[in-house]
Amino acid sequence: QLQLVESGGGLVQPGGSLRLSCVVAGSPSRAFAIGWFRQAPGKEREGASCVSPTGLGTYYPDSVKGRFTISREDAKNTVHLQMNSLKPEDTAVYFCAAGDVYTTGCPESGFESWGQGIQVTVSS
Repeated sequence: QLQLVESGGGLVQPGGSLRLSCVVAGSPSRAFAIGWFRQAPGKEREGASCVSPTGLGTYYPDSVKGRFTISREDAKNTVHLQMNSLKPEDTAVYFCAAGDVYTTGCPESGFESWGQGIQVTVSS
């Protein structure tokens, strides 16, 4: 059974940076597309980024493009999300998820295994 564990969240001031990490256990991470999703209070969950199994395909919604970078470190079964120039509207619980197939746009339906989520708060 695949397990995903997020780390690296916390409180940061506007303009600051955080790096989230997602460790995959149970199967080699290189076999999966990995997505980062987020859910702000009172809002629906939305995609923040995703990466194909090879790392050659990546997706970012306009809201994070140019500020977030997803990267794979498959030797450690880990995928990172580097978040720079953070804004208060980035405040949310962030989830990582794994799927067998990479689809452009990273719809949630493509991801079968999910982590528990981690809080990111951007506030002064």
